[in-house]
Amino acid sequence: MNIAFLFFLLLGSMLIGVPIAIALGLTSVLTLLLFGQESLAALALKFFQATQKYELLAVPFFILAGTFLTTGGVARRLIDFANAAVGHFHGGLALAAVVACMLFASISGSSPATVIAVGSIAIAGMVRNGYSLKYATGVVINAGTLGILLPPSIVMVVYAAATEQSVGRLFVAGIIPGIILACMLMVAIYVSSRRLDTPRIPWGGWRNLARRTVDASWGLLLIVIVLGGIYVGAFTPTEAAAVSAVYAFVVATFVYRDLKLRDVFPVLLQSSRVIIMLMFIISNAGLFAYVLTSQQIPQALTEAMAGGNVQPWMFLLAINLAMLIAGNFMEPTSIVLIFAPIVFPIAMKLGVNPIHLGVLMTVNMEIGLVHPPVGLNLFVAAGVTKQSLWDVTKAALPWLAILVVFLLLVTYVPILSTWLPDLAFGKDPFLNDQ
Repeated sequence: MNIAFLFFLLLGSMLIGVPIAIALGLTSVLTLLLFGQESLAALALKFFQATQKYELLAVPFFILAGTFLTTGGVARRLIDFANAAVGHFHGGLALAAVVACMLFASISGSSPATVIAVGSIAIAGMVRNGYSLKYATGVVINAGTLGILLPPSIVMVVYAAATEQSVGRLFVAGIIPGIILACMLMVAIYVSSRRLDTPRIPWGGWRNLARRTVDASWGLLLIVIVLGGIYVGAFTPTEAAAVSAVYAFVVATFVYRDLKLRDVFPVLLQSSRVIIMLMFIISNAGLFAYVLTSQQIPQALTEAMAGGNVQPWMFLLAINLAMLIAGNFMEPTSIVLIFAPIVFPIAMKLGVNPIHLGVLMTVNMEIGLVHPPVGLNLFVAAGVTKQSLWDVTKAALPWLAILVVFLLLVTYVPILSTWLPDLAFGKDPFLNDQ
């Protein structure tokens, strides 16, 4: 009874348009008041404790860093570097957009931020050089999903906080899948561009590439600082996020000087709005997770799975289907916070590697970002290009097949997600216990 009430109330609230954070909090409070023994004071404490996790400190810092980088000229220099490196190939400007998305993703941790930063420059450049607006938009929308797969990833930080996994191990786990997805997109671009005979820009020579590399060096150096610092143990992922925020501010304001001191406060205000929204969702999702645990819902589902002889491949397929459906109604952070407390105990019971599970959930979130009705990358691209939501959706959907194939690859070839973390940090303790 309590399980049915919980999920029907949550689903009903979202269907009538209640914001996801409010729906989570309201469902949790009503369920505990009707079926639990806790007082309202205890609920308030759980609401507060949900954000009292050290790993979550990385979220506001990465958001702030991404905002400084987006407004501070770093994205433009990264795109110029990518154009100089691969722009002369068939479909070169589209290939350069993917490379630029990879680079910006490696310093922002956000897919919408990646689409804004790269799309506002790269799409116009492609159209100016003879690409169709539909083709250019579709490439950037899908390549922008790398923002939550390649490290640092805000979604992975949230998953780590929800499941008490290593943020550093998750970051490293996203590198190989991220590179594979980028390569799949670039192969599709190269093949389609030869068929469509898309224009190429002339090769600018090694001197031009060297000059563009120097111009972009401050942005490229941040990738080395964040990932290298985590890998060698110089600082934790949370400390790396703080370093990246300070570094992005200094580069944008005093090195490139594209961001004036008078513009710093609006940047802080813009970042704070996003941070407050995310933290409010996380607090309510933490309360929801507490309700799940207090009502023994994950334990009941785990026992049902074990009693039903469910195989790991069946469980992973079910996760994919459930999260792809959820992607039609919710944004990535909410999905991770709702699903992780439910599926994580089941995954442990079935022997699914928790790092593999984290990467798998992240890839599902990538797909949710590029299909309607709530795909954030679609709304961002519509705002950047001044197109209708229907037009950008039509532009993104042909490329979605690549993401679906990639999802199946990541789902059933777990070594893609686990090999590099084991190499970097040693064998996963979870596997040692199996």
